[in-house]
Amino acid sequence: MCSNLKENDLILIESCHCWDLQMHCILHTGRFLLRNTYQRTWPKCCSSFSKMMRAVCVDKPGGPENLLLRNIPRPQPKDGEVLVKVHAAALNRADLLQRRGLYPPPDGESDIIGLEVAGTVDSLGPGVKEGWKPDDRVMALLCGGGYAEYVAVPEELLMPVPHNLTFCQAAAIPEAWLTAFQLLVFIAQVKEGEVVLAHAGASGIGTAAVQLVRLFGAVPIVTAGSLEKLKMAEELGAAAGFNYKEGNFAQGVLDFTRGKGANVILDCIGGSSWEKNVNCLAMDGRWVLYGTLGGRAVEGDLLGKLLSKRGHLLASLLRSRSLQYKADLVKAFSHRVLPYFSDQAASLRPVIDSTFNLEEIAEAHKRMEANKNMGKIIVNVVSQNQEISN
Repeated sequence: MCSNLKENDLILIESCHCWDLQMHCILHTGRFLLRNTYQRTWPKCCSSFSKMMRAVCVDKPGGPENLLLRNIPRPQPKDGEVLVKVHAAALNRADLLQRRGLYPPPDGESDIIGLEVAGTVDSLGPGVKEGWKPDDRVMALLCGGGYAEYVAVPEELLMPVPHNLTFCQAAAIPEAWLTAFQLLVFIAQVKEGEVVLAHAGASGIGTAAVQLVRLFGAVPIVTAGSLEKLKMAEELGAAAGFNYKEGNFAQGVLDFTRGKGANVILDCIGGSSWEKNVNCLAMDGRWVLYGTLGGRAVEGDLLGKLLSKRGHLLASLLRSRSLQYKADLVKAFSHRVLPYFSDQAASLRPVIDSTFNLEEIAEAHKRMEANKNMGKIIVNVVSQNQEISN
């Protein structure tokens, strides 16, 4: 996934003085002059080989064992981009899908997995206007490229790291919290006093959603698959929690709301839970679908039941959105939410489940696939010892 060289590229490279090093990098991929639909072409510029970085690559879709750590050229920041030295990255469910070949990056974006990072500004591309400078602590929303030592980011998608947060904590914010914020504010337009049901309440997005719903004056309730996960969600502010493995969560929602149902449902499950979702949706409620972990197929009278509730079925993804949409999202989040991570009360906090080194990326993926995590799984790209020494 991280390399695909054509014959013209080899002619260009051959004229460089560091031929031996470049040939080692080419041959080490195990894919010499072979095209692959999952790969992109390295830039046709000898200077792109002058600085290398470690990155996690995938030669072919499959399991966690297909995640390979390699040396590849660093990205070069384009117009309006900032090159970030990555200290920590966070895992998302989308990463697992991309590894399996089911969720490719948008055209023109990095093939390297990873949607959110935290680190420091390394250098600025031409035309950067926002006043970023080298060594600034930043966190970033990405279309890809996070599992690497460096990533080039449009300046509009950078946010300052709150002063009281570590890089590991900051890496847990961009994708998960911006997604939750988008679903609640841009899509569902949640109102004060409304009841919001968040599925997977102990996930990265779930833990963010619980805290944001409280911040906006609404009432969060959750589903999760264990008592431990429900307890954690309630400690974050969930007013009620329902174990979907042990009972009918729809009945629990109806009992909690005295028959009215949830005004908003944040649903990453999809097909397997559709009927329960509709049953516990309030009249004129908004059912926001942002994932299909429980399948995409639906059988039964979905439309009729939804119509009887005058329900709104809304679907949203973030990765495929335009740069302008994401820039507006980052700006709104930075204004409305970011201060609450660092004010005196520090009322918001990212929830960290576990941390792994970059060399342990396969183990990190296995943990998420086994649904063991409560909160975010973090990958340290720069070791904590190195951060202290710096």
